[in-house]
Amino acid sequence: MDWGDIPAWFAFLLSGGALWVSIKARGDGKKSASASATSAEASVRSAVAAEEALALQRQEAEARRAAEEEAARPRVDLKIEWVRKNTYRVVNFGDAPAANITCLNAPEFSRNLNEPFSLERHGAHEFLALGTMQSRKPTALRVVWDGQEEPVQLLMPAV
Repeated sequence: MDWGDIPAWFAFLLSGGALWVSIKARGDGKKSASASATSAEASVRSAVAAEEALALQRQEAEARRAAEEEAARPRVDLKIEWVRKNTYRVVNFGDAPAANITCLNAPEFSRNLNEPFSLERHGAHEFLALGTMQSRKPTALRVVWDGQEEPVQLLMPAV
């Protein structure tokens, strides 16, 4: 071995160290890239979850608003009151008018129940209902009106 070869051997060892450092750096770079990709995927999932949560919040707010509007809407509230003997009245205690109220099971002997009638808010309509041994007065009247197609039962007061 010649003294002139020492710098070459030193350069060879130095290049081996540099190769080892570059291989190590490449591995760290791969790990960093993999972590970055995982982080990006997590960010995408987080963004999707946030969008879904926002959409759900909007749906809930819309449902709540619709429910509040429905609750605030004026309603018809019909009840039957006894006046005297066989005379009764249908009273609208609600804040909305009821048009074309029709009694579906009017007693056989009745007056002012066979034709449709309308009630303004807090209005009343008197009627006469007689019962006989063969045809008793009903315990409830079933009525419908414009906007209420499903029959509503109004209890007849016990006298």
